[in-house]
Amino acid sequence: MERVIGIDLGTSNSCVAVVEGDKTVVIPDERGRKTQSSVVSFFQDNKTLVGSDAREQMVYNPEHTVFSSKRLIGRSFSSDEVQTMIRLVPYRIEEGPNNSVLIHAGEKIWALPQLSAMILERMKRIAQNYLGEEINKAVITVPANFNEGQRIATKQAGELSGMNVLKIINEPTAAALSYGFGQGYDQRIAVYDFGGGTFDITILEIHNDIFEVITTAGDTFLGGDDIDNRIVRMIVNSYQRNFNVNIDEDPVALLRVRAEAEKAKIALSSKDTIQIKIPSLMYAGSGKIDLNVTLNRSNFQAIARDVIQQSFVICDEAFRLAHLDVSDIDNVVLVGGTTHIPLVRKMVEDYFGKQPYWGVPPDESVAMGAAIQGSILANVSSGLDEPSSDAVLLDVTSLSLGVGTVAGRIEKIIDRNTPIPVERTRLFTTSRDGQTSVRIRVYQGESEYEEENDLMGVLELSGLDPESLRGEVEIAVTFEIDTNGIVQVSAVDNKTGRKTTARIDLLGAAPLEGLFDYDDDMGIDLIDEDEA
Repeated sequence: MERVIGIDLGTSNSCVAVVEGDKTVVIPDERGRKTQSSVVSFFQDNKTLVGSDAREQMVYNPEHTVFSSKRLIGRSFSSDEVQTMIRLVPYRIEEGPNNSVLIHAGEKIWALPQLSAMILERMKRIAQNYLGEEINKAVITVPANFNEGQRIATKQAGELSGMNVLKIINEPTAAALSYGFGQGYDQRIAVYDFGGGTFDITILEIHNDIFEVITTAGDTFLGGDDIDNRIVRMIVNSYQRNFNVNIDEDPVALLRVRAEAEKAKIALSSKDTIQIKIPSLMYAGSGKIDLNVTLNRSNFQAIARDVIQQSFVICDEAFRLAHLDVSDIDNVVLVGGTTHIPLVRKMVEDYFGKQPYWGVPPDESVAMGAAIQGSILANVSSGLDEPSSDAVLLDVTSLSLGVGTVAGRIEKIIDRNTPIPVERTRLFTTSRDGQTSVRIRVYQGESEYEEENDLMGVLELSGLDPESLRGEVEIAVTFEIDTNGIVQVSAVDNKTGRKTTARIDLLGAAPLEGLFDYDDDMGIDLIDEDEA
């Protein structure tokens, strides 16, 4: 039977794995590297480098080398996260149609799914070279708190890379599979997933091979990149004070500093002091300026501590939503490259009151779990303790879903942490007399106000009875979420049976200009369920 690979598409690094016989194998590239940098570099001769080889071009070709693009995927150009990235990276981030995000690199303009597809295609080729056969199917992971647009963009990327994406699986859930599948555990665990660009905390219960998510919380713009940025800011500010030189004005110099900052962060996991040296970093009025900075572990911890502390604020939220205490947790599983930092592991141990589990390499566990899921979906024996058994994954939706009503308010239809798959229907009505069409604005988020949530898409239902008064037309709005966390929304006029359906697409891909503006003439209002 055709093999299915598992791919962890990460912010900083990506990883691919497959089930072979009685083992789950993380697949190395031709140089023996088990992870690949999630980087794409473009050149004027149309040559493109992808992966760890492209990372080396960040210093020499900064304006055309794209890194950390996962932090942009599925977001609107006007979002705070995208505006922050514009200030942090040397490549050009541009606004596309309907507030979408585009990257100008090489001689072309790229959509984010296209760039992710290049990374996924590189991972596919690594697997094909290792296995000696063509690979067409994959399970791809995403952060648990990715919204609808981000999930669809990731699935689009997989399809653009030439693969049939059998399932989009949450990273913490994949890590839990890697940890517990076939082990016969009866535990409640917390998966603490601190990657390069995102953070998730997921609380699960494992009963043999049934994995049930209780709750999840996270931040898709919190990760190891933020610690790197802190080190970079320290160096830039120091040189501004001491030499009156602004490193920010030289993109090549800034990338060289960033590369050394990340190396220093990694080195301080095993060393107490590191010397950051870059000869001839810049040229100023007095000649060339060398970089020579000493960073010890104590200084580093002071820089990194508040970034790490933000993760525990999110952990507090997860436990509150689950109505649990940290003492209710049997084990804590560490996932993500940032958990290599000793301070992270120490703060996790202090928070949970127990030493975390680190038996599966945190850079590899997510891809391994995706590969196990892939082998199950393909009905291929995993060869673990009970090779004939299948894991049952009971996941949840990480964000609430609802529609905009009159006066810019949100009516939630599906609450966060609702088990998926799920289908829910609510009744709405027209907001004025003689209304012949309604515009249904679909949102994700927790606020009761439209402007504080993410607009995922818009449906329009027309052909309503022009003779009807306000409140007489009954419209049933149904949300369906599949096991990939992807949403389909439909609206039905209960009087005529007229229906409109849409699989909510990437923000900006389908809606026309103006659909995102509130329009009272096409609004809907909630029907009081006691009166309906």
